[in-house]
Amino acid sequence: MTRTPDILCIGSVLWDVIGRSENAMRQGSDMPGRITRLPGGVALNIGMALARFGLTPALLSAVGRDAEGDELIAACTLRGLITDHVYRSDDLPTDRYMAVEGSNGLIAAIADAHSLEAAGDKILRPLEDGSLPAPYKGAVALDGNLTVELLARMAQSPLLAEADLRVAPASPGKALRLTPFLKAGRGTLYVNLEEAGLLCQASFDDSPTAARALLARGARRAVVTDGGNSATVGQGDDIITLTPPSVHVARVTGAGDTFMAAHVAAELGGAVAQPALKAALDAAALYVSGETKI
Repeated sequence: MTRTPDILCIGSVLWDVIGRSENAMRQGSDMPGRITRLPGGVALNIGMALARFGLTPALLSAVGRDAEGDELIAACTLRGLITDHVYRSDDLPTDRYMAVEGSNGLIAAIADAHSLEAAGDKILRPLEDGSLPAPYKGAVALDGNLTVELLARMAQSPLLAEADLRVAPASPGKALRLTPFLKAGRGTLYVNLEEAGLLCQASFDDSPTAARALLARGARRAVVTDGGNSATVGQGDDIITLTPPSVHVARVTGAGDTFMAAHVAAELGGAVAQPALKAALDAAALYVSGETKI
């Protein structure tokens, strides 16, 4: 039986390979720790978190027809995600992400999302061929691992003109890919303080200042996080800022995706601005403390 999605998650679906040490690390450190492989990628992280919050997400992405891809699709299905609309490539390998984390946070990471970029607009075929309703009128979580050209098209696309767009850059290195959504005044942008600075060509000391700057540059709505410091939601003249709970940090990869998913889930469930932001901060704190199962 075909399930109807509550939200589309468009972007990277890959394997996360994460090395974690309980010790503080720096460049060149060689420490004991644990290496794990988990389903990951921004779109998938958001989707898995949304499923934990009781929603039914559908993935639009590219996954290879290799053994790793088959295993990844099975893992996604097991976690309650709809994978029927994922583009399966015969000649592109399944993407991967590799990170090293210490007790002092993320030390280094490499995202190999070349297959997703190479697939291009093939991942949007379900919106074009009638597999999914178009124009799509539901919620869409979109990540910046797509190419600049494709993101620019999506910011103006009639296929998504009536959608509740929620957009994240994937990493500071890809923050500028969100510029088309600033120019178009489309969607809710989820960024951290560094990413906000890159989009605004400035540096900020706190999230309220960053949110106001994004709104001034054309953002319809902005959600700015700053690690363990205050986070802000801004729209029009309304600025709401809350401080996250203080917790022991056991992991960081995926924390921003969990925050975004919790915020989206809370709002889709009817929560208004301040309760929705609090729910997102609480969920992210639980995740980074290591209490949330993936």
